[in-house]
Amino acid sequence: MSFLAYSRRAVRHTGLAHVRTFSSTPAAGAAAQVKKLGVIGAGQMGLGIALVAAQKAQVPVKLIDNSQASIDKGLKFADKLLEKDVSKQRISKDEATAARERLSASTSMDELSGVDFVIEAVPEIPDLKTKIFSQLAKTCPSHAILATNTSSISITRIAASTTEDPTDLSAPSRVISTHFMNPVPVQKGVEIITGLQTSQDTVDTAVEFCKKMGKIPSQSADSPGFLANRILMPYINEAIICLETGVGTKEDIDAIMKNGTNVPMGPLQLADFIGIDTCLAIMRVLYEETGDSKYRPAVLLKKMVDAGWLGKKSAKGFYDY
Repeated sequence: MSFLAYSRRAVRHTGLAHVRTFSSTPAAGAAAQVKKLGVIGAGQMGLGIALVAAQKAQVPVKLIDNSQASIDKGLKFADKLLEKDVSKQRISKDEATAARERLSASTSMDELSGVDFVIEAVPEIPDLKTKIFSQLAKTCPSHAILATNTSSISITRIAASTTEDPTDLSAPSRVISTHFMNPVPVQKGVEIITGLQTSQDTVDTAVEFCKKMGKIPSQSADSPGFLANRILMPYINEAIICLETGVGTKEDIDAIMKNGTNVPMGPLQLADFIGIDTCLAIMRVLYEETGDSKYRPAVLLKKMVDAGWLGKKSAKGFYDY
């Protein structure tokens, strides 16, 4: 999952490359009202999405994870973020309390039987995502939008997993990607990606709900890596190649990009924040689905994953934390 604010425009128009943003409001009635949200995955991304929805969109949110420990950790982090916002006078104590009361959690997917919109935010494992969406199609109401936070896996493929009959579009038409940028409470961008089956009503509802969350939606075609990671990950991968081949030290690589292009952090530090394993997974998807050698993962990238040096989340990556 990407940690960036680089791509603020997106591309999609009948499969061709045209700039498209969402400054205008869809026609009246096109976007359905979202009164209750479900979020699957209590990790950093899922918790961030759930908290922003509870705080900004002011809707009840049910956070689902199969690990109670992950839920407890996520909710504790939510409390910490809200306390920080109150201490910095970004929100009042009453607003923080109201946001926290809108957020509840469970280990049971059955709790999603009454949601209008659900966002999946689990690791980038294709079989895991398709299994979840197959279950969502059976559990969620027939009108519910089924969104994924994937940053690289085909939306068309995910949508196909919601039915055994490819001519039945009742569930696949409601599948879309809302790819939030990390950290969700900070970054404004969200990438909207449609599959072949996605309906325009689904797009309209997703765009309007993301706006209600205070985000700036952009749209991308269902292509490997979409826009954000199609641009970002080769940039990070090339920086890793520069490091492993001795073109520069990690400090110099990061410093030249920060001071030369005015980005908030260099590519190697950014990789640590994204997660080295996530970077490798996305590069593999790009390489395997395009067959283009320019997307071949750096050798050092794989070695670091093998060593368990996954970045900030493991306290060691290109830098120590």
